[in-house]
Amino acid sequence: MRQIRTRLSTLICMTALILFAAGCTLKSTVKETTDTTSNVTGTTSGRTWFTEDGLLRPEHKLTAFTALNQTNVEQDLARGQGEYVTSLGSLLGLSDDRQAAFQAKAQGAFETLMTSDHEARLQQLRMLAR
Repeated sequence: MRQIRTRLSTLICMTALILFAAGCTLKSTVKETTDTTSNVTGTTSGRTWFTEDGLLRPEHKLTAFTALNQTNVEQDLARGQGEYVTSLGSLLGLSDDRQAAFQAKAQGAFETLMTSDHEARLQQLRMLAR
């Protein structure tokens, strides 16, 4: 019986030691992961997109809007009307009375806009808004 208790105590101690060691390793791994994530987000351009209050900077709103709503923007551009192309015009600084002309121009340039890369597309949209 004494042998069983000794083995049981040894087993419990070994299990506790393994769990404790694994916990340290897990804690270390989590810390390394979060530190790496913080370093990446702190040193990449993503941080420059936002103000200290966490709001998107005005100069990045057009890029973010078109990237996040690409399918809807493309559909509205093809039709030459819709809430997404109207919002796009607003982000480009167009007044309400210039929206219709912009939407017609954008619809006319649809083929060219869709074959361009994202940055070229934004430049073309800016030119259409003039």
